Amino acid sequence: MGENLLRPNWTNLDQHDLRLLLDKRIGGPGQFDDRRNNPNKFYLPLARDACKVTLTFKEKKIIAIEAGPAFDPAEWQKIADEIENTILVGPKKIGREYSFCSYRVVGSWRGDRSGVQILPPPPEAPRAPMEMADHPFILEFPITGAPDDLWSITNHRRIREHSQLTRVLNVFLTPTVSFESSRNAEHFWAHIPPNTASVTPEAAPSAFIRIALWMRRKLSGRVSTAHQRQERDNDNGESRWLQRWFWAPLGAVVTDALSPPTAEKIEEIDPGAYYAGAGYDGKPLRVPTDLDDCLCRFRDLAEGRAKFDRAAYWMDIASRQWNVSVSASFGSLVSAIESLTERGAVHTVDCPKCGKPQSHESPGATERFRSFFDTFAPGATLRERRSKMYALRSNILHGGDLMQFDQNRDFGWAPPGWNETELHRELWSITSIALRNWLKNQNGAEK
Repeated sequence: MGENLLRPNWTNLDQHDLRLLLDKRIGGPGQFDDRRNNPNKFYLPLARDACKVTLTFKEKKIIAIEAGPAFDPAEWQKIADEIENTILVGPKKIGREYSFCSYRVVGSWRGDRSGVQILPPPPEAPRAPMEMADHPFILEFPITGAPDDLWSITNHRRIREHSQLTRVLNVFLTPTVSFESSRNAEHFWAHIPPNTASVTPEAAPSAFIRIALWMRRKLSGRVSTAHQRQERDNDNGESRWLQRWFWAPLGAVVTDALSPPTAEKIEEIDPGAYYAGAGYDGKPLRVPTDLDDCLCRFRDLAEGRAKFDRAAYWMDIASRQWNVSVSASFGSLVSAIESLTERGAVHTVDCPKCGKPQSHESPGATERFRSFFDTFAPGATLRERRSKMYALRSNILHGGDLMQFDQNRDFGWAPPGWNETELHRELWSITSIALRNWLKNQNGAEK
């Protein structure tokens, strides 16, 4: 291996930022060469004689950059100066983007220490005509900017910070908080119920109740087939082939300062009372009084930030999977916990039945799962329940079975499905508690 052009003081250089910079300054598209024997080597802008630099990957990280046949030392010196003088220490900016909340956002909230701000959507933004919906709001947050001709880096930082911060809010707020992923733009059939296309938010509750009562009558069999045909022929709404996407006026996606807050402020509640509340009470979004502190704790994590971001990712995925597969959602909640647990010590033992050496981990996966809850969501009497949770997850992910809810939608009381649903609801609750307590328990150790 030749001289490694990566400098030791670039340890905080984000891998994606580096790739975007090299693509802009060195060029692309890049090539493999003899991929069978060198699967971790990538050449920019092309391979062989046209190669300026060779990138060596280990797993997902660039561990070395070496000069190629077309290497230009002066060009590389400019890139190195740019990394140290602008990319790593760029100007402070504010990123902006829409997120969504299952409660309406009618006021603003600002974290004085974290620099994060929640704003209601502008008056011209579309609003859901019913309360049970994904309600848009604007999220503003600090990012580090890059030079004007490296907008791709600034925008990447904005997108990355927005998705991470939205997932963190999903952990620390009681309603579901989500964002529109660029991979969510699939097309699907959607039904527009009768007399709701032009319903205003003020009239939404009565419209929602009307639709819910009609669906209840239909599911209970009290709507005859002839009546269904008559309603369908007369005014039963319409079905459209639509794309899943949201657009509303936002303005500049990167600014120099936070937007002015609104006159109405989001109510802050003591954490004990905030998390003790259960269910939707018809009120708009409220936040715990320690939200700013929690966001700062997440921001100041070092190695633990990637772990917590993975845990928050699986919590977000569990919310998205619920409507598709309760089984997959349950498995994602367990993965959220496993993102924060430490692997046990691995050693070799002889199997008592076959006598062959086997790899053994101590403590095992189930015990690590239970111990994590013992520490961050205490409840000694619940260890048996948590063992059942992990056993159900293992059965699902190893192809043994599916949760009853994914197999049959039974009406009335069905003990097998009801017991699994209770496990899912309980796991969801204690996972949120454990993730919050894990972060608060860091006590600035990584600051």
